[in-house]
Amino acid sequence: MKAVIQRCHRASVAVDGRVVGEIGEGLTVFLGVEQGDDEKIARRLAEKVAKLRIFSDDEGRFDRSVRDINGAVLVISNFTLCGDARKGNRPNFMAAAPPEEANRLYESFVTLLGQQEITVRSGIFGAAMTVDVSNSGPVTLIVEMS
Repeated sequence: MKAVIQRCHRASVAVDGRVVGEIGEGLTVFLGVEQGDDEKIARRLAEKVAKLRIFSDDEGRFDRSVRDINGAVLVISNFTLCGDARKGNRPNFMAAAPPEEANRLYESFVTLLGQQEITVRSGIFGAAMTVDVSNSGPVTLIVEMS
């Protein structure tokens, strides 16, 4: 699994002009599910996101997690994270999990993250989405689990 994690002031996702997920302060997670990913990987990544200390403490150090600040997480499925653009000009998406498997693991990740005592909102798997993120920092990390 690959995740692009952005610290945000607020974020929302809309499908066909209708907001389907929205959060205040917290994290926006763009999630790519790759072939070979499984529940164990989804669980480890959910735990990592919940515990990732990228919010500042009173001294300005990254020492607080999204859970520590009572923040929320907006999770967006994004198979293009699995793309390989090293050769040519058109990305190859062969590493992406098949849609049925990717959806199952995406939903599992959302559920597992919610079990970490965090408010979780999400987009709609496979839909064309408009994502608005008010980045904080900006702080953006790429996390890969295998």
